[in-house]
Amino acid sequence: MAIRAMLAVSRNRSLATAVLSRYRFISTLVLAEHEGGSIKASSLSAVEATKSLGEDNSVSILLAGSGPSLREAAQAASCHPYVSQVLLADSDKFTYPLAEPWAKLLHVVHKKGNYSHIVTASDSFGKNILPRAAALLDVSPITDVIEVSGSHLFVRPIYAGNALSTIQYTGSDPCMLTIRSTSFPVASMSAHSKSIAAAIEQVDLSTFSEDDAVGKSKFVKLSSQDTERPDLGNARIVVTGGRGLKSAENFKMIEKLAEKLGAAVGATRAAVDAGFVPNELQVGQTGKIVAPELYMAFGVSGAIQHLAGIRDSKVIVAINKDADAPIFQVADYGIVGDLFEVIPELLEKLPEKK
Repeated sequence: MAIRAMLAVSRNRSLATAVLSRYRFISTLVLAEHEGGSIKASSLSAVEATKSLGEDNSVSILLAGSGPSLREAAQAASCHPYVSQVLLADSDKFTYPLAEPWAKLLHVVHKKGNYSHIVTASDSFGKNILPRAAALLDVSPITDVIEVSGSHLFVRPIYAGNALSTIQYTGSDPCMLTIRSTSFPVASMSAHSKSIAAAIEQVDLSTFSEDDAVGKSKFVKLSSQDTERPDLGNARIVVTGGRGLKSAENFKMIEKLAEKLGAAVGATRAAVDAGFVPNELQVGQTGKIVAPELYMAFGVSGAIQHLAGIRDSKVIVAINKDADAPIFQVADYGIVGDLFEVIPELLEKLPEKK
């Protein structure tokens, strides 16, 4: 009996030790997107989220691409106070963020680094790549995380943001996450100092064959609109128009107002489906999640999927002629009136942007 009791205690201690070791030793790989020699704000938010995974978390950041801008981005990443290592995959195979080669790259890098967590932003870049990489690693990713409560405990919205779900990850490593960047604002880098830059290491691509770079998708072209307006995802002020504007010609009033305010232009799904503006301006659950200091909604009814994309806005101002529109339930300020009268008056009285 005494021997059996001792064996039971030994097994329990071994189990406890295994559980504790899993949660104690944390190493995180952040898949980052870069542009023009700098890390994108959404990827910096992903790095910010890793702080809550554990105190002794070693954070590596993975950058891929080719050309001088990649090396400039690597230098910038190495100076980040939370990054301990920068992994550089320099190859023409990664010039464009196609899902198949990038997912294979994540698979190769994890096999060498054996990370406990892989994190990226919940944007088109991250949502395109991470699920495919998760399939290669045979794990289930947790998407759109808005709060990290522990190394394996996360909160994410469900039902278009009307409820929050707490998820405990019990699968095998790596725990793969996409995080909502608006929920992890980037702290001022001036508040932290880092005297020694993180090491920059080249990823060994010798096992990466040409077949790995060829998938079911291919890059065709990149098109963008020439505009001085700020990026919708990171703008301090967002002016959004809905179906109430009635036509693409009328939507130009929103663009003029945005120019006066130095704001980004957004649109509801209904406005996009009606052809008023292109879909990259769509705000909401199926569009972009925004969290500006000021969000102005003109002719927006306030559908659930749209409200899910603006809940983190600091101040919401709604203009709608329907006093019972759902948008007024979340708005800090509201005007019940005809937007075709309100917008011209704003354009007349607002000073020109300096």
